[in-house]
Amino acid sequence: MTRQARKLEHLRHAVEQELANADFSDVELIHNCLPETALQALDLTTTAAGLALARPLFINAITGGVAEAAAINRDLAQAARSCGLAVAVGSQMAAIENESCRDSYRVVREVYPEGIIFANIGVNAGVTAAQQAVEMVEADALQVHLNVPQELMMAEGDRDFRGYRQQLAAIVQAVKVPVIVKEVGFGIAREQAQQLQELGVAAIDVGGRGGTNFLQIECARTKQQISPELLQWGIPTALAILEARAGAPAVDILASGGINNGLLAAKALALGAQAVGIAGLALRILLTAGPEKLVEHLQQILHELKMVMVMTGCATISELRQAPLVITGRAREWMTARGLSR
Repeated sequence: MTRQARKLEHLRHAVEQELANADFSDVELIHNCLPETALQALDLTTTAAGLALARPLFINAITGGVAEAAAINRDLAQAARSCGLAVAVGSQMAAIENESCRDSYRVVREVYPEGIIFANIGVNAGVTAAQQAVEMVEADALQVHLNVPQELMMAEGDRDFRGYRQQLAAIVQAVKVPVIVKEVGFGIAREQAQQLQELGVAAIDVGGRGGTNFLQIECARTKQQISPELLQWGIPTALAILEARAGAPAVDILASGGINNGLLAAKALALGAQAVGIAGLALRILLTAGPEKLVEHLQQILHELKMVMVMTGCATISELRQAPLVITGRAREWMTARGLSR
């Protein structure tokens, strides 16, 4: 199967997959009945990979490389521009291999010339491909994605992951923009976060378990059967944030993986994320309800986030990252077993 055909199947199965929210039920923010702030006084600015963002929400990597993706990316870029968000393109390997696919990515920069845009490439693509990906969309940062479980499930996927760290180190040294290492739904643990910090990455997008399940998508694509327990492989998003913070305290932590409303975004930020990415839900709303509804939902997430900030007495994202919270249940047990603290 060609890469383009596979991308179309990924899009179809992502929209058909049952929508899931990350489980933050063990994380509770504390209500402040005397907040010394106001909705109109809030400052939502933050940073990601050292870049200044007007909002702590961004549209994460979704698609590209096929004709249908050009219209999707055009609408995603327009929605991001309308809401003042950064936006990432999907994996650009298809366009590295076939120049005719490049317009499906370049359209993002054409629509959003002033925007913060992340390029995207797999870690095994190599330095030249990474540089081409950045140039293709005039990117402000480069996402390098990791997806070992998905590759193992794909019939045409990789089976040998030796040398990843060396390849990543070469990319970090070669490209002229900050590098964000991104998981795609399986989380990043403390030990690997520490290794990524040592390699000089600018940010880690934990891409935790709880949103789009690429093991499930690959099972649906290839009609394979695996155990239900293995389908739930990965580190839940909330715990992945804590893991990455513990392993890489000097690196910006980004949160993604089923963070689909303002309360979940607030909890992710309170656990230590600098910004929150949304992908699967954005794609579903765009393809089933249209671009206007996507803009409405993104604005709703931001409004809910603002409400939580006021209700916790936080006027800035930095203050929200220090807001009082309680962690109980399985999350607390995980933290104890792993020696993690907030």
